[in-house]
Formats: sequence, C-alpha cells, structure tokens
Amino acid sequence: MSTPALKNIIEAALMAAGMPLSVERLKTLFVEGMEPTSGEILDAIVELRKDLLGRGVEVAEVASGFRLQVRSDTASYVARLWEEKPQRYTRALLETLALIAYRQPVTRGDIEDVRGVVVSSSTIRTLLERDWVRVVGHRDAPGRPAMYATTREFLDYFGLQSLEDLPSLMEIRELEDSSRRLQLGDDAEARQPTPMHYDFSSDEEREERGAEVLSQTEDDLAAAAALVDKVEDNVYEPLENGSGKRQGKAGQGKGEPRKVRDLSQILQRLEEQHSQSAEPDEITNEKDVLERNGLDDAEEEAPDHE
Repeated sequence: MSTPALKNIIEAALMAAGMPLSVERLKTLFVEGMEPTSGEILDAIVELRKDLLGRGVEVAEVASGFRLQVRSDTASYVARLWEEKPQRYTRALLETLALIAYRQPVTRGDIEDVRGVVVSSSTIRTLLERDWVRVVGHRDAPGRPAMYATTREFLDYFGLQSLEDLPSLMEIRELEDSSRRLQLGDDAEARQPTPMHYDFSSDEEREERGAEVLSQTEDDLAAAAALVDKVEDNVYEPLENGSGKRQGKAGQGKGEPRKVRDLSQILQRLEEQHSQSAEPDEITNEKDVLERNGLDDAEEEAPDHE
C-alpha cells in the first residue's frame, strides 16, 4: 500500500474515532496479512502532520496514541458551537489533582497534610468519576487508607504523553512569580484587592472556600500574635517575678506593667538575635533556650518570703 493512501486512511480514522488511536489499533483497520508495519504508520503520521501545518487542526501524540484535535489558537472559536459553558473546577479539586500527579501514590491524609484543610469526599469522587485518578492500593497503616495515582485518561485530557511531560515545580514557581510581577509588581499578593463577591458554582465550592479562609486566618492570627510577643519581649523588661509570663499588657489591665528597656538594650537585643539567626549551631543548654526565646536576661525566680 502506498504512503499517500495510508496517510488518508489514518486521517479518516483519527477524525471518525474521536479518541486517541495507538499504532497497534491502527493496524487492525487492515486485512490480516496486509497491515502496514509500525514504521510505515509512523511515517504516514509524519506526512499527515506536515499536510496539516497552518490548518485549524493537528495530529497530537498523547499517552494513548495519536488523535486529531483542534489547534489551541482556534479552540476558543470552536467552543462557541456548544451553548453550555465548560465545566468549572474548584481550586481545591485542581490542587488535589496536582498533588496526586506530582506525589503519587498518595493517600487522602497525605493531601490534607500538604493543603492544611480537609479534602472533601465529593472532590475525590469527581476525580474518580472523570477517570483522572484511580485507587492503586492501600497503605499498610491503621484503616488501610486508599492510595491514589493518575490514569492514562488524565494524560490524554491534558495532552501529555507521560508524567515526565509535567512541568517541574521550579518552572511553575518561576511562572507564577513572573506573572505576579508583571501584573502588580513584587508585592502583588499584598496589593490585590479583596473581591467584592465570589461566583461559586456549587455549595461544595463555597464550603471549601470558607474552610480555606478560616484556616488562613488562623495561621495569620497566630503569626501576628507571635510577632507581637517577640516585639514586646524586646521592648519591655521581664516581670519582676522572673517567670517570663506577662500578667497583662504594658500599662493596662490586671497585673503590674512592664518597664520599657533603654534604647541601647533594645538595639543590643536585636543585634544578638540577628547574629543568632545567622548561626545554625544547635541549642545545647537551658541558657541558650532562654536567649533564643527572647528571655536571655530573665531574672532568677525570687525566693519565697515568709
């Protein structure tokens, strides 16, 4: 069979199939004993790709084989043929999928440890229903949690031949940083306005967004409280009882107010903390522990007076 005829048959098969076809699957289109070799099929696909250069469609190779697909620069126009809007996926679902893709096989608990929030059952169910992930086993741990990994359908959907085609995490970080700086500058995240409203597509998305906000708020409040404690320990002297615990805010509330340190003491403490943070030496005694926690000049506990 000549190459042009073979090329035309392959083009017609890819167009009619509506799904990727492997080389072995293409061989089954021919009568037994007259099927072309794998090399001839691959050569015909190369010729077909050349013929489609500058056209609105292309032959793409994915994990399951070859498929005829719309080119990216014309996809937005073709999408208008369908009235329904493309399905939107929540941020939680996409983050879960990314963690499975990059760290597979992983359990639901592994994903929750990284994201810091609970992974809803509907998120896992959606990924399983779309055949993007599958259960590949169970971890030998209490409860024997299921371990998830991506599927060939996942690779096909995202136009990948293998997991090695996934962008590296470093490339993703660099892309995000470049995009953020181009839009708003180096402090883009801090300068982004808070949305006036959110367009949630489902109650599940609304609940997941609420859980993320609460988790982030708790982390921010904890970080702010730790920063306030550190600043106050640098500015104020410890309480006279030597316990290092405050009985109230300086100058107000119950308990005795703390005395403000001299400016020279404050500068000295800041210099010492800076030098300590630059040294990776391990803490080996109780005095070092006190110094690292801003209590280096705490007085010894006063003896009891009868």
